[in-house]
Amino acid sequence: MNVKNLVRKNILNLNPYTSARDIYESDKGILLDANENSWGSTFTGIEGVRLNRYPDPHQKDLRKLVSGLNSVPEKNLFFGVGSDEIIDLLIRIFCEPGKDNVLIPEPTYGMYKVACDINNVETINVLLNDNFQVDLPEVENNLKDNTKLIFLCSPNNPTGNLLAKEDVLTLCSKFNSVIVVDEAYIDFAEDGSLIDEIKNYPNLVVLRTFSKAWGLAGIRLGYCIANEEIINILFKVKAPYNINTLTRFALESAARNSNLKNEYIGGIIKERERLKNLLESLAGVIKVYSSDANFLLVKLNNAKEVQKKLADKGIIVRDRSTQPKLENCLRISVGNKEENDLLWEAIKKIV
Repeated sequence: MNVKNLVRKNILNLNPYTSARDIYESDKGILLDANENSWGSTFTGIEGVRLNRYPDPHQKDLRKLVSGLNSVPEKNLFFGVGSDEIIDLLIRIFCEPGKDNVLIPEPTYGMYKVACDINNVETINVLLNDNFQVDLPEVENNLKDNTKLIFLCSPNNPTGNLLAKEDVLTLCSKFNSVIVVDEAYIDFAEDGSLIDEIKNYPNLVVLRTFSKAWGLAGIRLGYCIANEEIINILFKVKAPYNINTLTRFALESAARNSNLKNEYIGGIIKERERLKNLLESLAGVIKVYSSDANFLLVKLNNAKEVQKKLADKGIIVRDRSTQPKLENCLRISVGNKEENDLLWEAIKKIV
């Protein structure tokens, strides 16, 4: 398929903003081209970090770093202020407001629909099947000629399960839409990533984040892996300096602690299974769903009451009962051992 046929015409014809660093990419020399403060920065907390200079708009440092971490070519990487920025950019690139639409299998991450609503783009909501997998016949029945994007989350939030890889690839090969797979929680699954399929499917975009396994939610950094054509269009429409220098420094520092990240993942998975077993032993718990993520979906007799009583004790969990197929369900993030023990002592008295 030709991805450009899906792109809004005004985006294809767009002359992107040209920043000073686009014209002269080096940050070395006497830089008098961007109206920066050449005297220095008032921030002096981190040696070697120059906050008086604009960051590289081409993200060369980040692309090189993450290319090494994931064995992905640099040309296939793009970074955003969290994956939420990339979600918004993809909608703005491919969807004509008031004309095109986006298909979203539910229940899933709510930001896909919010971003569509903000951009005045219609959403088609199709239920996942009873196993929280993509219902391919229902997707096909609801897909329209002007369905430009399909958003999938795998492992899915809030159900926690990986989507079947063969179903996702069927969507990629069968339909003339861009398939966006959000892998925010993939580090907590044994396998199932689709990043290796990017070279085979020009309409596949995989989203990733540093907020979960890397413990960097506070720096707001996400990225996507896609074919070079889509990456180039993302660079065309993004804000010139969307990723700030402190964020880049934080990632460089964190990348040196990849062994610690792996320890965190191992500990979270171990606690996930322990917490699942504990919760399943309670008579008031109807079901604890298996999870490939860093949270558990728990079905109880009265989720709203349990959520409120936990909150009264200072333990905050998410009530997901308003989402389709999730009546009386709570989403509980897996904490550290001490936090999980406190949750257990509280919830067993309530339930």
